[in-house]
Amino acid sequence: MSRTLPEPSIDSLDLTVILSALADPSRRALLTAMYRAPEPVDCAVLVEQTGLGLSNPTISHHYRILREAGLTRTVVEGRKRVVRVRREDLERRFPGLLEAILNAPDRAAAAAN
Repeated sequence: MSRTLPEPSIDSLDLTVILSALADPSRRALLTAMYRAPEPVDCAVLVEQTGLGLSNPTISHHYRILREAGLTRTVVEGRKRVVRVRREDLERRFPGLLEAILNAPDRAAAAAN
């Protein structure tokens, strides 16, 4: 049996909270990987794919911040947690926001070239 972890409603999504959550490069990397995934992803698999090299408590903290900001939906299936971006909800509340942030070129990489 699966259950969805608590998340804010569409109407209570706050742009300041969302931008604050996305200010951290590790959270942005996690969300970008989720955004580009064709379907919901197991949290542990996503961490391996991103190669962030962070401790389990730190990764859990980042997932919680993303979920509490309303950016992701987490479903618990036994011992596994499946996470996905709340694309439709965010697009309805803040049209174009995720596309602008997650598909923007990396400014640091561009400056280095």
